[in-house]
Amino acid sequence: MSARELDAAGITDPELRRAYARCRRLNARHGKTYFLATRLLPVRRRPAVHALYGFARWADDIVDTLDPTTGALERSARLARLQRDVRTGLRDGVSAEPVVRALADTARRYAIDPRHFTDFLTAMRADLDVTDYATYTDLRRYTYGSAEVIGLEMLPVLGTVVPREEAAPHAAALGVAFQLTNFLRDVGEDLDRGRVYLPADLLAAHGVDRQLLRWSRESARPDRRITSALREFEHLTRALYREAAPGIALLEPVSRPCIRTACVLYGGILDAVAADGYRSVQHRAVVPRRRRAAVALDGLTRVAAARLRDHIPVRQRESAPATPAEPPLPSATTPMHRRPA
Repeated sequence: MSARELDAAGITDPELRRAYARCRRLNARHGKTYFLATRLLPVRRRPAVHALYGFARWADDIVDTLDPTTGALERSARLARLQRDVRTGLRDGVSAEPVVRALADTARRYAIDPRHFTDFLTAMRADLDVTDYATYTDLRRYTYGSAEVIGLEMLPVLGTVVPREEAAPHAAALGVAFQLTNFLRDVGEDLDRGRVYLPADLLAAHGVDRQLLRWSRESARPDRRITSALREFEHLTRALYREAAPGIALLEPVSRPCIRTACVLYGGILDAVAADGYRSVQHRAVVPRRRRAAVALDGLTRVAAARLRDHIPVRQRESAPATPAEPPLPSATTPMHRRPA
């Protein structure tokens, strides 16, 4: 993490600075899409985002390691240690574990409800035992702890122009939309871990079961029934983006470009899956670098506009030129790659 970010955030303790730097590396390595969007935030807010996402990535690593020498009992023990460390770290404000130390500092600085971290770790523990979900309702119970709470954790860092509880439902929906996007992209990789996140009743409605998914993975051959099921899951995910979209205007103006950019980048993952023919059982779809760069450039333009408006007196602001028109967010029915540029 750059000294500039840490200095701007008022983080001066050397050990704490190293802890935040550790979180930044985790976020950069595992969360390339959101890490890119985070760079559009004001410098002083970035360390908090890295702490929140670095912690989430670290916990996820414990659960999702593919190292065959790390059995279920070892993963369970590591997660239990993490739960104890987080509980005491949030209570005392210190921890020997760098990631927890940065997390506790961020929670204190932004008054983040500690229950969000408890609920997140409960969801992570479910991944040790639960290998599928019977219905979409069952899946949403899981994603409350694994994704909604992350959106809620972010709100105090992003800031809102309305009471926080008004923005909370949109933030929660966006957290789930991001995770369902990952589920759609990673069907094959999750299957290798023994998990199927797509609801069993949705799959069954298209004639798909775990056995067919496994056949498709091992043979590297698509199946029209799987394609149909994944397309329906994509539509469910796009509906969540539509539910989340009004929340962007409820954020502080300087935070909006970051979240809008994250939405567009994650929506690009859905586009890539669709453009690839919904073959995410066989391999992971990739968003072209040129597309990512164009979205990031648009985000930078919006950051500059937002910061400029923050420094213009109100009387001048009323007569200032409008900021660029908002590009469409991922919709419930129309993939972005089918829209005109």
